[in-house]
This record gives sequence, structure tokens and C-alpha cells, in this order.
Amino acid sequence: MSACAAPGTTSGAAGTGPSPASGQIPSSHVHGLSVNRETDQVLLATHAGLFDVTKSPASKIGGTNDLMGFTAAAEQGVFYASGHPGPGSDLPNPLGLIKSVDGGKTWEQLSRQGESDFHALTTARSGIVAYDGKMRISHDGKTWTDIATGFVPAALAGTPETDTVLATTPEGLQRSTDGGKTWQRVTTAPIIQFAAFASGTEVIGVEPNGTVHHSADAGNTWTRAGRIEGQVQAITAVKGAEGKPWIWAATTEAMVTSTDGGATFHPADAS
Repeated sequence: MSACAAPGTTSGAAGTGPSPASGQIPSSHVHGLSVNRETDQVLLATHAGLFDVTKSPASKIGGTNDLMGFTAAAEQGVFYASGHPGPGSDLPNPLGLIKSVDGGKTWEQLSRQGESDFHALTTARSGIVAYDGKMRISHDGKTWTDIATGFVPAALAGTPETDTVLATTPEGLQRSTDGGKTWQRVTTAPIIQFAAFASGTEVIGVEPNGTVHHSADAGNTWTRAGRIEGQVQAITAVKGAEGKPWIWAATTEAMVTSTDGGATFHPADAS
């Protein structure tokens, strides 16, 4: 994700590694990243639309909308997004919350069309957590409850497995265990810009300088791992083997992956 949005992540079964993907970035602005644990499809949500980067060259999916916020739901092929309509789109500006049930090919307008550009967007077990200048939560994507917070999230990270949600801020990591209703700062956490759940308990966090951290307790405590070279724009993770999640990261230059919990990274198209 960019500092704007946190991608939804799904957990992958141990025993299979990340599939090769194109190392080329199809857009200079990447806002979200998702991996399908059943098909190994790697998707990038960008300023120029949604791309399947499992293929080389990357293949565009659906229309050209600026997907500022992007997150996966628990069901395969279901995504929520927000942002701005692209050239030729008849969607309102801003997009509000939109939903796809066909892998991003088509989008349904759910709510807040013409009102909200959710730069930070994620899913939790109880529903959707989003930020458009206000923190908002929704159980169905149609009706919303405003949540008063004293921080502005750079990104939101959650998982449909639990109601734990993380919000990254320049002042420190904020954590919710009730689907975004209440928040508490994790004072011992590093300053994380990007975060992604690999499972209900395993989380990957990346500092602004690319330093990678791993949490085995849903963001309560953190262990330093390796470092991603280049300017990171988006990350996602799935469950790996022996407590070492697999990680994908989009930098301004290329896609990179890690199969050892973030200790080392290599180009996504490397065998």
C-alpha cells in the first residue's frame, strides 16, 4: 500500500511458496496489494486501476479508476475499494465505498458516493474500518458509525479472522481489538508506516526507511527482521511455515518477496 491504504490480506497454507510475478510496477503510484491464497494471484491497486502482476507483462483488470483505498474481504475474489473515477468512468467523484465480487472486473456502489475518498481502508471480522478524514466503521459497507480518534492513520491493517485492527501513524502504532471502536497506542512498537496481517496473530510492519518487523501476537510486541531496499509503496503477507510469513512488497522500482519472515527479499520474478 501507499501511505494511503492498507491492503486486506488472506492467509496462505504452509507448504507452497509465492508464485513468480512480474517484477515490473505497472503504475508509479501503488495504493494496495493483495495475494489470493488459493490461486497465488498477486494484485496491485494503483492510480491507473487494478493489475494482475502474476502475469508478465502485468494484466489490467476492469476499468481505469484511481483505487486509493483497497482491501480484500474474507471471500475469494471479493474486494472493497475507494478513490476517484478514471477516464471514461461513470462513477461519482469521490468513489465512496465500492465492492467487487468478481475479482475487480466490475464494481458495485455501496455507500458515500460523492462524499468519501477512503485513503485508509481495511476489513475486520465485524466489518469495515475506513478513514476519509474521520474514522468510520461499518458492518455492511452501507451504514456507518463515526469513531472519534486523536490520530490520523497513514494506513489501516486488519484481517477478517479477528477484530484486531492496526493504524500506523507518525506518532506511533495504534491498536484496536474491537473492530475499530476503541484504540490504544502500542508504546513499545516501532514507528511503522505499512502493516499487513499474515494470519490472525502474525503481522508484518515496515518502517518508513524499509526496516521490517514481525509480530507474533497481533501487534502487541515486535521483532526486527530485515530491510526492503527502495521506497516501499504497499505490502501484504500470508501465513508461511514455522512462523515465517511470506511477504510481498511493491516499491517504486519493483516487486519483491520474502519467504523467511522478512529477513531477506528478492525480486518477485526470481525463481
